[in-house]
Amino acid sequence: MSTPQNHRAAERLLSRPARPGELVVGDRVTPQWTDQGARFWYAVDDGAGKRFVRVDPAAGTREPAFDHARLAAALTAASGHPADPEALPFTTLRPTPDAVEFDAFGAFWRCRLDGPDGYVCERTEFTPPAHPLEVLSPDGRVAVSLRGHDLWARSLADGREWPLTTDGEPDHAYGTGPAATANATLLRKLGLPHLMPAVAWSPDSTKVLTHRTDERLVRLTHLVEAHPADGGAPRTHTQRYAHPGDAHLPLAELVVLDVTDGTAVPSRAEPLLAPQLSPVMTQWAWWADDGSAVYYLDRPRDLRTLTLHRMDPATGEVTTVLAETGPTRVEPNQWAYEPPIVRTLADEVLWYSQRDGWGHLYRYDLHTGELLNPITSGPWAVRGILRVDETERAVYFTASGLVAEDPYRRTVCRAALDGTGFTRLTDDALDHTVTLPADGRHGYFIDSASTVDTPPVTTVRDWTGRVLVHLERADTTRLTATGWTPPERFRVKAADGVTDLYGVLHRPHGFDPAQRYPVVDNVYPGPQVNRVSPAFDPGAMGLDAEPLAALGFVVIALDGRGTPGRDKAFHDASHGRLADAGNLDDHVAALHQLAATRPWMDLGRVGVLGHSGGGFAAARAMFDFPDVYHAGVALSGSHDAPHFNAGFVESYDGADDPDAWSRTSSLDRAHLLTGRLLLVHGEMDDQVHPHHTLRLADRLVAADKDFDLLLVPGAEHTLFDHLAYVRKRCWDFLVSALMGTTPPTHRPARIPLGPDPVRLDPKGSR
Repeated sequence: MSTPQNHRAAERLLSRPARPGELVVGDRVTPQWTDQGARFWYAVDDGAGKRFVRVDPAAGTREPAFDHARLAAALTAASGHPADPEALPFTTLRPTPDAVEFDAFGAFWRCRLDGPDGYVCERTEFTPPAHPLEVLSPDGRVAVSLRGHDLWARSLADGREWPLTTDGEPDHAYGTGPAATANATLLRKLGLPHLMPAVAWSPDSTKVLTHRTDERLVRLTHLVEAHPADGGAPRTHTQRYAHPGDAHLPLAELVVLDVTDGTAVPSRAEPLLAPQLSPVMTQWAWWADDGSAVYYLDRPRDLRTLTLHRMDPATGEVTTVLAETGPTRVEPNQWAYEPPIVRTLADEVLWYSQRDGWGHLYRYDLHTGELLNPITSGPWAVRGILRVDETERAVYFTASGLVAEDPYRRTVCRAALDGTGFTRLTDDALDHTVTLPADGRHGYFIDSASTVDTPPVTTVRDWTGRVLVHLERADTTRLTATGWTPPERFRVKAADGVTDLYGVLHRPHGFDPAQRYPVVDNVYPGPQVNRVSPAFDPGAMGLDAEPLAALGFVVIALDGRGTPGRDKAFHDASHGRLADAGNLDDHVAALHQLAATRPWMDLGRVGVLGHSGGGFAAARAMFDFPDVYHAGVALSGSHDAPHFNAGFVESYDGADDPDAWSRTSSLDRAHLLTGRLLLVHGEMDDQVHPHHTLRLADRLVAADKDFDLLLVPGAEHTLFDHLAYVRKRCWDFLVSALMGTTPPTHRPARIPLGPDPVRLDPKGSR
């Protein structure tokens, strides 16, 4: 039975991503670099306030950035406002050699830390060095921003502004990504006019690489906002949004702009297809280290050839460096929203390829395109390049598949460019996430080591793997006090009976093995991201799993075949098979295997819940496996592939396969529903349009099926500012359907949005 206490615990867990430090302290270190990356500071949030820490890796020191009590006293004396040393009234600061600067009490302050009179704070004038929507030059002198449909530059020294382009126009603008993934509804809610412009500065701060995005011929789609914020009449919003098979997709026309003289050098090659993402923002286009060239990756619409091009920034001339073709999509990274695993050096290219069935690095001649040698090999995969040292002829990278217990865990490694000397720098069974200093040339990196059930320990290491400084050991005391217990990492066989699959299982709060509990499959099918992280989950992908466990459910999450992170064949299980929703038959197989040794899992009461692609998978599970799934919640589901984002659908179902697109639509399966289904969608979802849910609802009505529908007025894809209300409705639905009890009447407080409540990938999924 779900109780008011269960619901209060669920609410606290739901709000965890928006309230860093409230339940877990020290699990995130976000460095703010100083001295060109030689040192850094960071803040630790304990839910009540922040403590600021200064680190010098070369000296091996970690110490308070200042004396909190003395600074609070000085600020109180200067401002007349009481400052609590345990909850200082600022969240960011700017260190200088003898002071710290920050905003507090509506003013900007400079507090000296070594003056003859001790700590002294003075109000001072301050002009921010760059607006959050500006892109600052490497030398810190000029910032570029988007104004209307053009790019503008601003001198930080004197405030002078000047246009870099003047011919931008609607649907043919500079520095913008495709409208289909621009998150316009969410930006309006946040009060932002647009995202940061898609520009990359040359190393010498004289030029910017950008693109002009041409969507003039792309399909126009429409959303109707029933009750705008200004209280006016219903309003129509139009959006360029290509569907699979459309003749016209968004195009990115690369151009180099000289910031000083205003000249523009366009690429003398065909524009790049950009149906989902900006090639500059995703680092598919970048500057050579010396600024002598621009390099970019390109693929045709069938995605089966990946080509590296070189562009001369002075003339726009383009030459081909190398290309690779394969029988299915050729990817520079299995994770669609992570940077390509390609690095151009002075005379060489480090190239990622899955040609041997795994993801490895190969070295090519930059000038001739000749393959020189493989750098890595074996039944494991390179995850990302961290650093290349051309002097010692070595590359440092993360790899997965080197930990026997869990092939998704990442290890920091080194190899010589000639393919010899492979070494593991983090030779343990933990998952390692790496943060690099701003400059990238310093002799250290920040390492966070954890597993799904082991809270992170964060250290500074040198490039031999030696620990230089211990930073934080996460404290989960308050999280445990909610009733939370660490999830269990499990391994099962896929439906083929051969392939190992991995997932996590969350036990219900107050778990009693003598009881039997309903089960919820918290599903996301990829194939562009994983459902389960190998690291300690900070509450993002656990946004639904942890609260559901608090309500009394056993919750599982699984990466079935077709999701990224393993070998090429594992990922290619999704090729032409998006309809299988990340192999739902694998989920069914996993449920039966888990329950065979866990009699407290009641497979007579199984539900499924998912968002976005997970919403599609949740409804599909109800249609395809009605004997297994008895209740489902489908949030913001992409139920109708032929009318979804062309870039996403064509990436996995093919660019010329209407039959596959039709199979990936759930509309023709609505008549198969037997269990209880709740469909949820935001009225203003510009990522997965609400017509996906409404078209499915239409078929359910035609089939005379009972179902529940919640259309949330004004809400966008993540249901961002309706999070608590929507999740409460989902919880109540599952409690009623699977526990057979009436949910408590307790209503949750509004979940605060916080500084970074939801981290979106370009498709809008978590």
